[in-house]
Amino acid sequence: MRNKINNRRLLGAALLAAISGQASAAKGLDVTELFDQFWSPTRLGTAECRSGVLSATPLLLPRCMQAANSMTHLQMFNDIALANGGNRAAGLPGYQRSLDYVQATLESAGYRVARQAFPFSAFYPQGPGVLQSLAPTPAQYEWEVDFTYLSQTDAGDVSAPVVAVDIALGEGNQSSSGCEAEDFAAFPAGSIALLQRGSCNFQIKAENAAAAGAVGVVIFNQGDSEDRKGLLNATLGDAYAGGIPVLFTTYDVGVSLAQTAEQQVRMVTDVVRERTQTYNLVAEHKRGKSDNVVMLGAHLDSVFEGAGINDNGSGSAALLELAVQMAKAKPKNRLRFAWWGAEESGLVGSTYYVNQLPAEDKAKIKAYLNFDMIASPNFAYFIYDGDGSDFGLQGPPGSAAIERLFGEYYRLRGLPFEGDEISFRSDYAQFFLDGIAFGGLFTGAEVVKSEEQARRYGGTAGEAFDPCYHEACDDLNNIDLRALEVNGDAMAFVASWLSLSTKIVDDEIAASRESRRMMRSAQAYDITHWGKHWVK
Repeated sequence: MRNKINNRRLLGAALLAAISGQASAAKGLDVTELFDQFWSPTRLGTAECRSGVLSATPLLLPRCMQAANSMTHLQMFNDIALANGGNRAAGLPGYQRSLDYVQATLESAGYRVARQAFPFSAFYPQGPGVLQSLAPTPAQYEWEVDFTYLSQTDAGDVSAPVVAVDIALGEGNQSSSGCEAEDFAAFPAGSIALLQRGSCNFQIKAENAAAAGAVGVVIFNQGDSEDRKGLLNATLGDAYAGGIPVLFTTYDVGVSLAQTAEQQVRMVTDVVRERTQTYNLVAEHKRGKSDNVVMLGAHLDSVFEGAGINDNGSGSAALLELAVQMAKAKPKNRLRFAWWGAEESGLVGSTYYVNQLPAEDKAKIKAYLNFDMIASPNFAYFIYDGDGSDFGLQGPPGSAAIERLFGEYYRLRGLPFEGDEISFRSDYAQFFLDGIAFGGLFTGAEVVKSEEQARRYGGTAGEAFDPCYHEACDDLNNIDLRALEVNGDAMAFVASWLSLSTKIVDDEIAASRESRRMMRSAQAYDITHWGKHWVK
């Protein structure tokens, strides 16, 4: 009871300070407008955030989380990319220089910083692929219209007969093509396997084909419904060990190949794929209980195609600024910040980190907060759907409380927000699977903004939340400053709250144990993504 009273007094005092300091200059404004002016002032006193006084509470810290400071970090990331081949992809010099910058900034703020090496498969497309019919009728298929690479394909240039394996054409089909070794019982070695998307992962299909003697694989979309006929941003996964080239085609191309007698094709994958290593960077606050950790993370790497300033320079830069602002705070719980490597290769760094943690250390992480793409130019305010109320899949106990806490921030500010599906597309995935409460923010990627969302948030309906997603144009011009400011403040609000008390998470975990409430199991959930790519 004493802790609850102290927390109320602390927050009450902060609220009084927040509002009273603005009231005389803002007569006629409602509370949400007062919060907006206090947290995002047009001008901040030069000494306001130096002493650490404003770092003390969740209602004061957002004032110091200024988008201008996060933009300084983003400018550095952009400059690093420009000086290093135009990207900050894991395993390449731009990523190393980004690590150096983040580490130097954190150490200057007084943090203990460690780099964690881990293995991964670096994948860099060098040029467009080739898919052409050699017989019976010569034809050339169009790159990125008819076919594309599966990420993590091996390089290759092969010509051979095409052999369809256990395909099932037509609307409503339930294809399991290539999912079992038995599917290849009569497969002639030296051929190219034609497989259909379906019930198992692309990696399983391609590796089964390679084991049967295939020299290449073409996987076509399933075609069981209209939305499963086009091309995909898909991957074979970091651990793919088939050793042969793999292409992905539209359903129509697959049907044509399957129904043409004595079909022979040439396929070329012009890529570099090599097993190497890169690094996560982890920093820990000196204060707080080491057995009650609040962890915050963002992936630092970009795709090979560009500088990755929104994806995910925005999350990384805001997290870095938050760490700097909280360096002088006095948290009751231990704060741990992480910048993940090789997220774009399939969440490799964060998955490695969680899997390498001893069980006793994993149990000390009370909550994980993830920030990936928080300043999309055509943004919406998304909070991970921790309670499952929007999409049906709940996070581990404590996740609903974190979602509510982010929601309270947006309500205080009078801003709209909505849930984001737990889809395993970002670095919270392995934390989820290991039962650690999680939450976080997102502002949208390649999905198109609806008319309703345009009415709520502004922006343009019918266009992607981030039109430059995974493109070279993801540079400094691809950031919305208002979204960066608002979400930086949201990060500060929730991080500060949980650094002082994890009671809302603790209570939910305890209630779950007492009621033996069963959430929908991740093992029973059909995981279609691991990172930004489709895996099946």
